[in-house]
Parts: sequence; structure tokens; C-alpha cells
Amino acid sequence: MGSRLVVALGGNALGNTPKEQLELVKATAEVLADLVEQGNELVISHGNGRQVGMLNLGMEYAADDGVAPYIPLPECDALTQGYIGYHLQQALQNAFVRRGIQKNCVTLITQVVVRKDDPGFLDPTKPIGSFYTKTQAENIAKSRGYVFKEDAGRGYRRVVASPKPVRIVELETIRSLTEQNAVVIACGGGGIPVLEEVGALEGVSAVIDKDRVSSLLALGLKADRLVILTAVDQVCIHFGKPEQTALSRMSIREAEQYIRDGEFAPGSMLPKVEACVEFLQKAKPGASAMITSLARAKEAMEGKTGTVIYAE
Repeated sequence: MGSRLVVALGGNALGNTPKEQLELVKATAEVLADLVEQGNELVISHGNGRQVGMLNLGMEYAADDGVAPYIPLPECDALTQGYIGYHLQQALQNAFVRRGIQKNCVTLITQVVVRKDDPGFLDPTKPIGSFYTKTQAENIAKSRGYVFKEDAGRGYRRVVASPKPVRIVELETIRSLTEQNAVVIACGGGGIPVLEEVGALEGVSAVIDKDRVSSLLALGLKADRLVILTAVDQVCIHFGKPEQTALSRMSIREAEQYIRDGEFAPGSMLPKVEACVEFLQKAKPGASAMITSLARAKEAMEGKTGTVIYAE
């Protein structure tokens, strides 16, 4: 018997443009199909940082020129869920047909409740869109009022509010679809952030971290494992230094100490490790989390690479 996996896809699984993404997800789908062939039940989430920034900025320029109406950020979140989900869903369906896998695949546009008083609204931290030089970022900030921050030595990116996810509105629908033999793509881009006021939902301008919402999703589905697929095979401490060390296993206690020691870069590995810890603190007995590269996900599931994080 396989396991119930919540698999969170990073930006390297997608692409910088819709055309590039359409090609790139073909390889991503093969990796995910490998996990299905191992007998696992999959629920897939993904980021949208580059895509939602690109879309939102383009929509704003179009609105400035009077050629299109202004499209708010929550609607841009929804649009990216739709088109990224379409690309992934199509690629997976094609992979399943080639392999003779009898599985359906569906993308569910997902809303995620956040709190109005979340401190994330006061301190934007979520990078979206492209990387810029300092001069480019300053010019755009001046003309559009955006906030930019340096991103892990890679350049400057726009940052927006990133409140903590509280509740996945469509959780029971996701659960029902998995029970009907479907591979579900849900909580794309962290989900559409919504406020809940007296039973009514309303979108709010923010982008939720996809690793955090994947942790919440894994908890809600009682997953056996949260799998975060990124650009590196294993989590490392002393990253970029002569004493850099790759970790094959890491307990919650060790992970928390490494976080306190500042071993993981904000906006990069830190939210991934934090999401795994949050999942394991409340997960069912025997559950685990894994961080590894997209390219070696199958090998990681076989214990040949990756970093497994476990409860003590």
C-alpha cells in the first residue's frame, strides 16, 4: 500500500512564462506520475510567485492605458490557480494515459481563510514577480507604490502581504475527490486569501505562502507525508560555506534549533522547514515530511536522497 501524499511544487516545477511552463510541466508530470505508480495517493499544491506578480503588473499597466479594467490581487490569485492548474492537469492526464494509469485529475479553485488582524498585513514579506536590480526596483516602487526587498542574494522582488492560512474552505471537497480516485490540484499559489465575516467570504489582497498552506492541507487530509519539491536534493546547514553539510534526516527538535541558529534563508529554505515542523507538530502518529528536488522525487521516496523530517 502506498501513502497519502500532499506534494508542494516550487517555482522550478513551473516556469517564467505560460509557454515555458507548458513545456516544463511535462517533465513535472512524469515525476508526479512516478509517485502515483508507486501506489501513492496524491494531492498537489503549487506556488504562483512569479506568475501572480507578472499577471498583476501586466493588468495594472493595461488598466493604466485604459485597454482593460483593473484586476485586483485576489482575482489574479484565482487566475493563476486556473492556468497553472490547467497546465499541470493536462500534463498529468497525458502521462496517465501513456502509462495506463486509471486515475482522474482535477484542479480545484481553492479559497483559504485568513485573519484580518494577521500581522502579515502590516509587514509584506511574500516575494512575487520577477527579479530586478536595485535601481529597477526603486524606479518601479516610485511609479507604482510597490514594496521591494532583496531576495536571498538573487536580486530585488516585489513583496506583498502573506498572512497565515487558517482554514481551507474547500477541504471536504478535496477529500471527497481523492476518495473518488482523483489526483487533486488544490490550494494553488497558497489559495485565494479570503476574510470570513459573519459567515460571508470576501477576497483580500495578499499571497499566502504555498508551503504553509500545504502543511495545513496535509493536516486536514491526515496525510502520511508532506513532500516539498524544490531545487535542491537535500536540506543543508552551513549553506554556501566550506563546512556545508547535507542532512538526510532531521528531527523536529533539530529543525527548530537550526531555525533559531539562522541556518535557513528567509524566502527560500526557511518557510519549507517551518511548514514541515508545523505539520509534524499536529500530524497523526507515524507521519513524516520530506524536502527534496523535483528531479529526484522518486529516488527520495525510495530513501536514496532527500531530507526526511520526523517527530520524536
